[in-house]
Amino acid sequence: MASLSSLSLHAIAQLPSRQQLSSVHAAVAQGSSAAHFLNLRCPQRIAAPAPRLRPAAAALPAIACMAAAATEIPTVADTKRAFLDAYRRPIPSIYSNVIQELLVQQHLMRYNTTYKYDAVFALGFVTVYDQLMDGYPSTEDRDAIFKAYISALKEDPEKYRSDAMKLEAWAKEQNSVSIVSFGDGEVGAILKDIAERAGSKDKFHYSRFFAIGLFRLLEVAKASDPSILEQLSKALNVNKLSIDRDLDVYRNLLSKLAQAKELLKEYIDRRRRPSRGKAQPPRRRKKWRRRRLSQSEELTDLTYRCEET
Repeated sequence: MASLSSLSLHAIAQLPSRQQLSSVHAAVAQGSSAAHFLNLRCPQRIAAPAPRLRPAAAALPAIACMAAAATEIPTVADTKRAFLDAYRRPIPSIYSNVIQELLVQQHLMRYNTTYKYDAVFALGFVTVYDQLMDGYPSTEDRDAIFKAYISALKEDPEKYRSDAMKLEAWAKEQNSVSIVSFGDGEVGAILKDIAERAGSKDKFHYSRFFAIGLFRLLEVAKASDPSILEQLSKALNVNKLSIDRDLDVYRNLLSKLAQAKELLKEYIDRRRRPSRGKAQPPRRRKKWRRRRLSQSEELTDLTYRCEET
């Protein structure tokens, strides 16, 4: 199992496909709500007997249901707008494109009916974000973008960071045996709760962030044996094949973004080289023009040639 610290820009593993993005963007352009993407259905209302309702009044329950769904669940456009309002400074395109696509997909996960926040999911996202923004020009801006991103999803960015640090600190004290048994502490209770929800399929939404969070736990615990990942996934009632598939996609795609980052760095270096010193204007070549001889000079020249002959 490759070391995660040796890789950079891991966020690409979470990117949606072109077909998913095109459908999402098309729906957003038409003004659809997130309830359309999540296949949410408004409960049918039982109309009480009423005397002779007019057609406009009969449509009020459906309109009220749609309005309630729109107020409870923001659209993808609302989430993206909240992010741009929270962070107004320009972001380089190589980072901005990935962040925007991640935000769209995490919006769909966030407002899924089976979604419930957990610390392993938070650890996976923090790992992805830190790898993605590794080498960002400003640390202050990197933290501000993180806060704007999580706040746009109506979650607590401080909780994401604190839970990620808590799990990493716990993993440092574990070994290949104890990390599978969970233990009796606070983190152990978190993992047992995840196992219970995943086993009953109640309020558990599997994602690549969750798989990366498990991978990070094993890396910090220095438990690199693939059999340990299999034992841990079994203890958490999560499909090991799904984890392996997502981790493979994660490793393969992040290398492409790393190459793009190197190209961007070379481009920036080339742009900065002329600015280090004052550019010298190109030297102009002198143009020699033949001066027109006066009449006396022409006679002198003619006399000199005749004498030579």
